[in-house]
Amino acid sequence: MNHLNIEQIQQIIPHRHPFLLLDYIEDYEPGKYAVGYKCVTYREDFFAGHFPEEPVMPGVLTLEALAQAGAVTMLSLKENRGKTAYFGGVKNCRFRGKIVPGDKVRLETKIVKYKGPVGIGEAVASVDGKVVVSAELTFMIG
Repeated sequence: MNHLNIEQIQQIIPHRHPFLLLDYIEDYEPGKYAVGYKCVTYREDFFAGHFPEEPVMPGVLTLEALAQAGAVTMLSLKENRGKTAYFGGVKNCRFRGKIVPGDKVRLETKIVKYKGPVGIGEAVASVDGKVVVSAELTFMIG
């Protein structure tokens, strides 16, 4: 297994607080897949407004966290070091549950197609083994 801590993640992708949404990578294989985690706390900046009486992690931020896991996968390839992975599209996205303070979100993105600067990843976010978000993510390396 290939582990990455927060400092090692920051050497691969350009995201920083408050927009770095990965706490650690449990395992990854460059160009193939990454499994990472986000440990959600009540102190997250977005909970101040989403929603004060019932804090829920915004779905678009869960998609971004999945994209960051995919970015670790692709930007850890030698030919992509120092580049940025950009969103190109989202297909077949399904939100199946809420992410709330105290959740440890498992973020898995598998690269299923990659040609030139464009690729597609199958992404799944889960909490306690239950899928909360799934989507097909298109990205571009630039």
